[in-house]
Amino acid sequence: MKDYIRSVLDVVAESPFVPLEMHARKGVLAVEKLAEAMEAYCAGNQALLDERTDEIDRLEHEADKIKQKIRASIPASVRLPVNKKDLLSFLKQQDSIADFAQASAYWMTLRPCKDLPDEIKEGFLELMATSLKTARMYDQLVGELYKLLATSFSKEEIKETMQIIPEVEKLEHDVDVLETALLRKIFEHEAAIGGAGVCHLMGLVERIGGIADKSASAADRLRSMILRR
Repeated sequence: MKDYIRSVLDVVAESPFVPLEMHARKGVLAVEKLAEAMEAYCAGNQALLDERTDEIDRLEHEADKIKQKIRASIPASVRLPVNKKDLLSFLKQQDSIADFAQASAYWMTLRPCKDLPDEIKEGFLELMATSLKTARMYDQLVGELYKLLATSFSKEEIKETMQIIPEVEKLEHDVDVLETALLRKIFEHEAAIGGAGVCHLMGLVERIGGIADKSASAADRLRSMILRR
């Protein structure tokens, strides 16, 4: 029995799945830093915003390095319990989480948050908080991969993992609702914000919402990867 457990764990250690979880963690850390950047943006603290943007850029770069390592390890893997194409598709969606965090941070640095109505600032903070919650729930989902592998994809573990996916999708829907409400508020204040300001804020809404979109897309790819193995 000990030899069996050791052999299973050896496969896990040599496979792309351990760095896959590390890659997901980098993405969530980037989103957490983005939440801090959003607070700085709304407070007009440009120095802190720039600092957090640099940290997000570093995390995104680290995620890219892990992604490259995962891709390089796949051809050399002796045994993979899932389809390689499904794994790469899943990785692509997961990688986009850090990309959208980076894009959101850069977008905030392009135009200062000046004289924005409080309700719009509050809308952005709520949108950011829910997007972060979605990313964290997704991170919890990816954490279940190790359990799946260690139990050779037991039916019980698969069932527990699958139960998390609808929670990610529900949060992503909540983000969609918040996006729509925030866009309405932005257009209601178009006269005060100006055309360029409206375009900038629309772009920021889209990028922050993209974090939840990609979290849900990656969760869906994970579901397909497990069911089609």
